[in-house]
This record gives sequence, structure tokens and C-alpha cells, in this order.
Amino acid sequence: MSDLSLQKALELFSNALTRQGKSINTIVAYKGDINQLIKYLNHTPKIDQIQLVQPDHIDSFKKELIKTNYTAKSVSRKLNSIKNFFSFLKQESVIEIDPSSDIKHPKYENELPKILKPIEYRSLRDACRNDIRATAIVELMLQAGLRIKEIENLKLENIQENEVEIESYESHPRRSVPLNNSAKLALKRYLDEARYQSKSKNVFVTKTGRRLLARNIRSLLNRYFDKADISDVKVNDLRNTFIVFQLKSGVPIDVVSQVVGHKRISTTEKYLELIDSKEESKGIKLKEL
Repeated sequence: MSDLSLQKALELFSNALTRQGKSINTIVAYKGDINQLIKYLNHTPKIDQIQLVQPDHIDSFKKELIKTNYTAKSVSRKLNSIKNFFSFLKQESVIEIDPSSDIKHPKYENELPKILKPIEYRSLRDACRNDIRATAIVELMLQAGLRIKEIENLKLENIQENEVEIESYESHPRRSVPLNNSAKLALKRYLDEARYQSKSKNVFVTKTGRRLLARNIRSLLNRYFDKADISDVKVNDLRNTFIVFQLKSGVPIDVVSQVVGHKRISTTEKYLELIDSKEESKGIKLKEL
């Protein structure tokens, strides 16, 4: 292939990610990391064509990131984006040699997923007890392990008597998620008493009847985290809490992995590090927090 500019190469990669069904957030993250490399290459070695990039250039970029106080984890993530970028270009025969293949990731310790203590999620429930909509959202994350995007996408037609259907989206396949009594009651109460009038098919809507977006859900729950005086937690930690509690209660790891929609069981296995001991398994029924 003839010489290709760095930006044109990034455009090819971005389009390929879109065709693969990668999420918008994933694509934005990849583009941000690679654009940072492109900016460095344009100003330091003064390179503007993809075929001219050498291993020394990427290694220098890595050292520059470390020098400017990026954490080892952040540097590793950026390198992962860059490696995927050049690997794609090589597979597409845009370049003959992958200049990133021998660049080593900096060493760092993986942070374990954070979970809420019982006193914390009880305080959260107490803080939002007068907000029926927020309570339903909390219970779906804490008692069913739903992702925030899955709550945004949830439709009225997806609700069954004892489970909810999660439609396929981005790269996640369709799956069924069982609901325990707490989740069912909270969801039913919201639908019966608190859902605003709306023509939308989405379960969770705003006061004006529009779909409640993930960013609105995050802001809503963060306010209740503050009200409950719970610090250093994120909305996704409610889902983490569900996963750890189920594993600790003896629910088989493959069942938990399937319920929460992990693509690989190795993703679920990392949560085992948070468990001191497991109770004797009494079957596959999910436990209630």
C-alpha cells in the first residue's frame, strides 16, 4: 500500500471498530489514546506517515508518558490501544512490520473490583427510600447485577414475571436475568406508582417522558451516594457487589458469569480474590442482599 497518513490509518481502524460493534465509549477511548501518539509523533520525531513509525518512536512515547506522571496502569492502557491499532494495520497489510509488538507494558498491580459493605448499601437504600425510581434502579444493579447501560436500554416488553430480558447491544449478546423478590417488588412499585407518563417503551424515563440516559442514572445515584455519606465508590460497584455476594454464597461461577453477561469466565474469576471463604453451595438459586 502507498504511504498513508497517521490520521487516515486511524480512520481505517476506527471504521473497523464500528463494524465490529464496539461501543462508542470504547472507540472514543481508542481514538483518544492513538491521537495522543499521533500528536507526539508529529511534534517530536516529526512523523506523519504510518509506514515511518519505528519501535523506538513508540518506546520514546511510552517513556514520555511515564515522565509526565501518567500512572503505570494508564500507560499500559494506552499501549494496549496502540498495539491493537498496529496489529490491525498489519493484518490489513497497511504495514509490513508491527512496530509496537516488542514494546513492553509497565508493571503494575491490578486493582481489585470495589464492593459495598452491607452497612453501605443499606445506607444507600435508606437514602433513596423516598425516591421510588432510584430505589428500583439500585435494586436492579444490586440484586440482579445489571449494567447501567442495560438499565437505560430496558424496555417494558423485556419485563417478565420472574426475570428481565436484556437485549443484545454493542458486543453483548441477549440474555435473561432472574429477579429476586426485592428486585421484583421495587420494579413493580416503580411501574405502578412512580413512572412518569410517557410514550417511550423504555422502563426508566424522565419527568418529561424521555428515556433516562446512563449519564442521568449515574448522576442520580451519585447524589444518593453523597446523601448516604458513601465515598470512594462508583455506580458500577453495585454490580460488583452483586457478583461477589453471589460467589460468596456458593452460586457456581459459570452461573454468575452467565447472569451478569461476562464474555469470559476469567472476567468473573477475578472477583474470587475478594472472597475469604465460600459458604456451602445449596444449588444455583441467586441469593438476596
